[in-house]
Amino acid sequence: MKNTIEEIKKNLDALNSRADNMEERISNLEDGNIELLQAEEEREARLKRNEETLRELSDTIRRCNIRIIGIPEGEEKEKGAENLFKEIMAENFPNLVREMDLQVTEANRSPNFINARRPTPRHIVVKLAKVNDKEKILRTARQKKLTYKGTPIRLSADFSAETLQARREWNDIFKNLKDKKPTAENSLPSENILQIRWRNKNFPR
Repeated sequence: MKNTIEEIKKNLDALNSRADNMEERISNLEDGNIELLQAEEEREARLKRNEETLRELSDTIRRCNIRIIGIPEGEEKEKGAENLFKEIMAENFPNLVREMDLQVTEANRSPNFINARRPTPRHIVVKLAKVNDKEKILRTARQKKLTYKGTPIRLSADFSAETLQARREWNDIFKNLKDKKPTAENSLPSENILQIRWRNKNFPR
């Protein structure tokens, strides 16, 4: 009987030791998983910061650019994209042309290659010497319909693809808010609080 009890105690000690070892291994695995998750989160955060830096750099490089949308392909071959832009300016903004010392540093189609699957003509990107000139032109362009030889065209700022996507998403948000007839209120001079109200419901501030 005594031997049996001793044998049982040894077996229990062995089982307890194995259980302790198993718990330690599980704890180590959990710690390892936590470290892996933290490393992955840090990697994703670095990647996001790098993407944001690249986007900001790209937008900074483009800040003097204007995109001309709607010019048929080939129009720039004889006179060049720069002269075509000046012709558009003279046709649509004669008074502005007389006021400004317009300086173009570069003008070309974008992208450089023609995509046969794209039904619309490529944009013409014009790089101006002064960002103020670009802003003045775009402000004036918003107030009238633009044409080139009778064909409707548009002028827009030149943004990176990432910024364009972000602007589209924000435009969708603003459109949804506008459809719900929001009201914007300044409750304090130092803070701008947007309150969305409809059907006697408020979003939490």
